[in-house]
Amino acid sequence: MKPLLPWLALGAAVLTTLPALAAENLNGDDQWVLRFGAATVHPDSNPGHLAGMKAKVDSSTRPSIDLEYLLTPNWGIDVLGAVPFRHEVRLNGSKAATTKQLPPTVGVNYHFVPTSQVSPFLGLGINYTHFYDSKGKGILDGAHVKLDDSWGVAARAGVDFKLNDRWLLTADVRWIRIRTDVKVGGTKVGNAHIDPMVYGFSAGYRF
Repeated sequence: MKPLLPWLALGAAVLTTLPALAAENLNGDDQWVLRFGAATVHPDSNPGHLAGMKAKVDSSTRPSIDLEYLLTPNWGIDVLGAVPFRHEVRLNGSKAATTKQLPPTVGVNYHFVPTSQVSPFLGLGINYTHFYDSKGKGILDGAHVKLDDSWGVAARAGVDFKLNDRWLLTADVRWIRIRTDVKVGGTKVGNAHIDPMVYGFSAGYRF
């Protein structure tokens, strides 16, 4: 938890200063952006070792939804959700387990040129990843496998491409810090540093 404290403090500082920026509000119009698309969770290629064996977590792509509230033309707060991702875990190249996860993420975004047709943005937020329905497969077939839930910082970079006053396309990438203790039969066998890159593409509607 200690490595997260500076990030959490930074996030808290940003969130406490944003209300003061609301004086530049958007006059109550077009403050919401709803995006539907797809996201690919691509875990770190070297998440560590479990039970002395090299671990690998496969990628997963699922439909995603993102809702952003614009406090000002530049500043927004967004919530990311998705259909549960399913990952296969391999140990020394052999299938060992499968797991599902939900990664809701809340972030603060800064849009550099919000009135431009091409508008880049950066964001910083907090992620909570809930692992469930974990099952031993292959070399761990029948074993009880559990991955602990994770809290971590999330960073984001993206670009909005405006089609007109209402519709836009968004391409973005996130890095999320996900660390989870892995247990087999109730015994901890290691800590997986999943830390994925999340690639997203979506269509958005502003209202």
